[in-house]
Amino acid sequence: MRRLTCFLSGRVQGVGMRCAVHDLARDYPISGFVENLQDRRVRIVAEGNFEALEAFLERLAQVAPGNIQKLDRFESQATGEFDHFTIRR
Repeated sequence: MRRLTCFLSGRVQGVGMRCAVHDLARDYPISGFVENLQDRRVRIVAEGNFEALEAFLERLAQVAPGNIQKLDRFESQATGEFDHFTIRR
């Protein structure tokens, strides 16, 4: 298991990005959350196996390709603290 933390930049707030990411996450055996940040980025923290996280990221790029200008990703060891994938408000 691993943890993936992503920061999306661009026109990613006010366009339904959190809901789109949440809907996409339901297609994979991953847990974590998506949230808006005050600096106008969106943060995604997802935990799961390598294959599920890579497939999730590949499809994430297709969610709103014109809106996501930059995706920064960081990997670490999973903590197992999440039961499912949620939207943080």
